[in-house]
Amino acid sequence: MLHLGLTHTSVLIVEEQHTAAAIGSGDMQVLATPIMLALMENAALLAVDQDIPAEQASVGGYIKSTHLKPSPVGAEITATAELVEMDGRKLTFHIVALQGETIIGEGEHIRYIVDRDRFLSKL
Repeated sequence: MLHLGLTHTSVLIVEEQHTAAAIGSGDMQVLATPIMLALMENAALLAVDQDIPAEQASVGGYIKSTHLKPSPVGAEITATAELVEMDGRKLTFHIVALQGETIIGEGEHIRYIVDRDRFLSKL
């Protein structure tokens, strides 16, 4: 059952393929912002995934985050999402990315609960 306070932490070890240079969002060998955002979104997805019926899914609709510090190849990054608001099908999360004890990013992510078949029928 969905309820406020659900959390999940996703973990990533930064590899060459996760760098700004590798994905084209920059030219340095540091964690790319889009990869950090994807890790944050993954944490939110997994925070609620088990509490949504199989015929439904949550899909990302909005993400806003800072990216405050660079992270080198080899660094362990954790992203934690906490469900802080529910309004019908709209789920709002507070998201934080850390390298060790240092906050490297923080923001808000909104997901919507959708019917899988109906959603895919719109393709």
